[in-house]
Formats: sequence, C-alpha cells, structure tokens
Amino acid sequence: MAGFRGRLLAVLSLIFIAPLSLRGQNMVDRVVDGIPLLPPTFSMLRNGPRIEPLRPPPLPTVPGRVPVPPATIAFQKMVSAAGIIFSGHVTAVEHTPVPSGQAPASTNVSFQVEQAIRGIERGQILTIHEWAGLWASGERYRVGERVFLFLYPPSKLGLTSPVAGELGRFSLDSRGRIVMDGQHLALWGADPILRRRAVIPYLDFARLVHGLSQQE
Repeated sequence: MAGFRGRLLAVLSLIFIAPLSLRGQNMVDRVVDGIPLLPPTFSMLRNGPRIEPLRPPPLPTVPGRVPVPPATIAFQKMVSAAGIIFSGHVTAVEHTPVPSGQAPASTNVSFQVEQAIRGIERGQILTIHEWAGLWASGERYRVGERVFLFLYPPSKLGLTSPVAGELGRFSLDSRGRIVMDGQHLALWGADPILRRRAVIPYLDFARLVHGLSQQE
C-alpha cells in the first residue's frame, strides 16, 4: 500500500511540475540578446511605431514666360503710339506764318526717307507740319541732319510731332549709327538690346523697332 502511494505521488508531481518546466523553457527560448520575445500586447499594438503618410512626388515645374524688362515695355509703348516710323535726312525747313482765322503757325520739315518702318515708303519725300511753338521751345531741325523718328499720327489740323517729345527723336552719326542721349539712356538703358550704349549699330536698333511693331 505504501509503495502504491509513492508511485501515485511521483506521477502527480510529473503532471504539475513538467508543464512549469516546459513553460520556463519556452520563456528562455524566447529571449534573444537579452530581449524577451513576447507576444505583442494591446498597448504595443495601439502605440506602435509611427508610419509616415506617403507623399506624392512633386509635379514637374513648367517654365513660365520670360519676363519682359520694363525698359522694353516703355519702348514698345512708344512704338505703338507712333503712326509714322522712319529714318532719313532733312532736305528743307520752312516756317508758315499764321493765316488769319486758320490753323496755327507751323514749321514744315521735309525728309528724304531712307528706311521706312511704318506709315511711309522708302525713298519718299515726307513733309511734316509741326506747331511753331515746338520750334520756339527748341525742337529744331537743320538741313542735312539724319534722324530716326517716331511721329504721332497727324491731327485733324495736319500737325504732328515726335512721340513723347525728344524721346521720339534719335540722331544718326556720320557712320549711320543711332546716337542715344541722356534721356534715352536714363529710360531705356536697361533694355537687353540697347544695354546702356551711347551708340548703337543701326541694324540692331532697326531690328528692335521692327520686331516690336510686328507684335501689335
């Protein structure tokens, strides 16, 4: 009887002690480099590592229109306002007295047109009529002088003048180059073609004027 009880206690001890040892072994097997490999808890799942949201790749940039320098815009306005654009030399200057009850006194200036851009033909003799007050204020021409002019369209009285006064009149030197005075340089010196040059080759200047006139 005593032998039977001893064997029964041994079996019971195996039933209860073996699972504990196996559980301990499992815990040991789940330790790697000192870090227990435990199943994730609810807290770990809730506060898991932050995942950054996917961001779409940036759209390719489309080059915009090339900005136009303010100097070119101002020059283009002068071209737009002109009804007659040409270069040539002065052939005659005469003064018309004031007719009673008629149009005001005027100064008549004739040109031999060498290059025509707008409102005139090459080789033509053009005679313009300016208000006599412009001559008195210093707006004068001399025979033989070569100029590049931007003129307003003639008024109802047939009078005209350079656009924006002296700004619409350019002198040419003996080699046919455009001469820029202080006013021209101050206003249009930043233009990419004019580039603050006191003397500009005629072809460069004519191309600029012709190109701007074609944009209208």
